[in-house]
Amino acid sequence: MEAISHAGTVLGVLAADGVVLAAEKKVTGKLLDLSVTKEGGYGGSGEKIYLLTDNVVVGVAGLTADANSLINYARTAAQRHLFTFNEDIPVEQLAQRLCDLKQGYTQYGGLRPFGVSLLYAGWDPYFQFQLYLSDPSGNYSGWKATCIGANNGTAQSLLKQEYKEDIKVEEAIALVMK
Repeated sequence: MEAISHAGTVLGVLAADGVVLAAEKKVTGKLLDLSVTKEGGYGGSGEKIYLLTDNVVVGVAGLTADANSLINYARTAAQRHLFTFNEDIPVEQLAQRLCDLKQGYTQYGGLRPFGVSLLYAGWDPYFQFQLYLSDPSGNYSGWKATCIGANNGTAQSLLKQEYKEDIKVEEAIALVMK
């Protein structure tokens, strides 16, 4: 939990017509060369938002190595589901699959828990747009608006005050930029 509270903030807002994920990219040093990162994200040095499938995007806060391991596991699980059932994996099922793995690492001696929290944003034909949060223990829950990382208490109180049930994507973008 310590690594997560020192990571950059990631916010997620569920809108009527989409889901918005926004991440603060912390520059750890003045000498860090950011020219090698890809334009538009989805990989590269210090990225906090990853594309898992065509219908699921994840924001991470915590240990980068743990996040990369979980991202690779999630992509493999999603491809396995696509191959088996010829359809994209539902968002909650993918979150549950990752949380089962995370929970197993808290249960056995000799394994340390993953030091990362994840925000899953996605769409599936069953429940439309969805936003889930999972913590290092393997618990996950659905949210209308939430955040992880540094200063999450401040951001959470802002989201509680400003969030409306019928919010649109444009308004959600303005909300996460505050």
